[in-house]
Amino acid sequence: MIFGIRFKLLVILLCLLPVPYLAYQYVWELESYLRQGQEQTMVGTARAVATALHERPNLFDKQAAYLQKVRRGKDLYAHPIINPIQLDGHLNDWAEYQHLAIAYDQRNIIRQSHPSSEQSLSFKHLVGRYRQYLYAMFDVADDHVVLRNPNVLRVDKNDHILISLKTPEYGFQRFIISPHEEGWVNAYLLQESDNSGYAKHVFPSIQGFWRLTEKGYQVELRLPLNMLMSEIAFAVTDVDNQETRQWVSVMGTGDPDNRDDLGTVLVPSPEIEKIIRGLRYANSRVWVIDNHNRVLARSGSIHSSVGLKTSIENEHHDSKLNGIWSEIENSLLLPLYYKILTRPPSDFVDELENAYSLKGKAVLEALTGEPASHWYITPDNKAVILSAAHPIFIEDKVMGAVVVEQTTHGIRTLRNRALEQLFHVILGMLLLSTTALFFFASRISMRVTKLRNETEAIIDKNGRIIGNIVPASARDEIGDLSRAFYDVINRLNNYNNYLENMSSRLSHELRTPIAIVNSSLENLALNHLDTELDEESREYIHRAQQGIRRLSKILSSMSEATRMEHALQSTQTETFAPLDVVRGCTESYAMTYSQRKFNLEHDKTLPSLQGSPELFAQMLDKIIANAVEFSPIDSTIGIAMHQLDGKLVLRITNTGPVLPDNMQSQLANSMISVRKSEHSQDPHLGLGLYIARIIAEFHNGKLSIQNLPDGSGVEVLILLTYD
Repeated sequence: MIFGIRFKLLVILLCLLPVPYLAYQYVWELESYLRQGQEQTMVGTARAVATALHERPNLFDKQAAYLQKVRRGKDLYAHPIINPIQLDGHLNDWAEYQHLAIAYDQRNIIRQSHPSSEQSLSFKHLVGRYRQYLYAMFDVADDHVVLRNPNVLRVDKNDHILISLKTPEYGFQRFIISPHEEGWVNAYLLQESDNSGYAKHVFPSIQGFWRLTEKGYQVELRLPLNMLMSEIAFAVTDVDNQETRQWVSVMGTGDPDNRDDLGTVLVPSPEIEKIIRGLRYANSRVWVIDNHNRVLARSGSIHSSVGLKTSIENEHHDSKLNGIWSEIENSLLLPLYYKILTRPPSDFVDELENAYSLKGKAVLEALTGEPASHWYITPDNKAVILSAAHPIFIEDKVMGAVVVEQTTHGIRTLRNRALEQLFHVILGMLLLSTTALFFFASRISMRVTKLRNETEAIIDKNGRIIGNIVPASARDEIGDLSRAFYDVINRLNNYNNYLENMSSRLSHELRTPIAIVNSSLENLALNHLDTELDEESREYIHRAQQGIRRLSKILSSMSEATRMEHALQSTQTETFAPLDVVRGCTESYAMTYSQRKFNLEHDKTLPSLQGSPELFAQMLDKIIANAVEFSPIDSTIGIAMHQLDGKLVLRITNTGPVLPDNMQSQLANSMISVRKSEHSQDPHLGLGLYIARIIAEFHNGKLSIQNLPDGSGVEVLILLTYD
């Protein structure tokens, strides 16, 4: 397989392909450095926020934040509520927080009247904070709901909810939610006696709604945050017998009658929120947690915390206004680039959106007293989030931690834009380089092809130099080659002219001495007619005369070829019937070569040719003479003339020795002969078939010589084109 210059240059161009890859790797390496920088910045931000919270114990709730151990279901967490809760007994407003509700069942029984009895009571409970209020939700499953009798003073002889808490002003207090019908409810403040079921008065600050359901009932409550000191307990009392109204069981977060068994409720700190609220402008989401991983405050949204912020998006948007380039970039290039790149998504899943407790490697290390950072991927694998945490110290103890989070969207956007620009440059460079190399290779290829065509055009099919190339003026290697070819062809042309004219000069120069020698021999023979020469002298004179005749024939043959070439240039053409010429020549051959037989086959009608009938006959003479010389005596020489595929075919065949395989295509050239000495005593220069060939070409024909398929002889085939 031959590879051209263009292909080789394109292969060389492939050496540039590692450049885009290396540039691509460089951008990725740059992204890793940017991530390291982002990580250090985030740790620094967490350290700065933690510094503002060090040694400030008043920011942490003494009961909830200083617990040695958090008991699930007893120590509650007031989840931040985004929208206000409508107190209507329907739990629709709690829908997005339902997964945070705690289920209470047999394991949360505080006391029951019959320990071995099967429990039919269970409920789900959740507390939350909205502004200055604490909201509580109860979804109670109870097979028998017994409401309070409005004519009875006791408020505990029915299904009810007990609330015990410690207030800043009055200390330990108990409240009861005991409605006599479905609807709006207010709490009753119970008397101080632990066993008293009587209410002192209605407490309007605690209000809510009690709604009956098919499974039991649902209750929504609200109470002011300023009336509690973080210690609280909720309990649901189940009464199933409408007649006796004896309680069956009490289930809840803690024992409401025991002031030492209250649980805690951790309310996100408003003071800490005020401190970190300004950080929402810092392009980060900030958490403050206590040493039990519970969230005390938060600020910002992770969806807007993209990390590195630049004007790239705006610049990219502005570039879309740049007409044709914008169309090409947006419709063709960017879709192609983003087969490899990925755009930072804005709709990734944030599993910590409503989290009240944080975990993770960075958080665990920070709560042990060491700053840390950690990368994690969102559950939908769409975003990478960096979390940096720093401990908060109070009296050399870790009281909590500050957690700062950002996504890598900003870095990814910067990386994508850098890669877009890089791809633009690389694509432009490759297109420019490819185009330049292509045109350069095409230019070289065209110049080489032109030089080749010019070189081929100045030499005809017979090998003669008929012209010269035009030397190039370019001062490069191809120009030097062209000028060198010009000089070489000039020298060859001069030498060929010398060789071509040498035969005529030799003929002219040798005829005089040959005539002198010949006349001398004749005179010598005449002078000795009267005297007898001895046998040896006569033999010498006879040999000399034979040599002179051979030299004369050689000169005649050389002159004939030269005269024929010049004659063809000046011959006037005419229209003639080739069949008549062939038929007439065949009849004369039969008389001239009586020891051979001639068989002529032809179509009934054959077209006419444009040329010279005399030269056509001379061509036949040369071919027939060659066939007679190589064919056995009494053999048949076949002459056939037919039309085939728009050509006039003349075929001459003879039996006898076959041609060597390496000589079949060369016998029609000048000075080529395969005769052996026993075939003829006459000298041969191999010019007969050469003359026949140039006459055939003069008649728009092509002469070829080949062995017969059966190996019995040789065939001369002439294909003639006619108008």
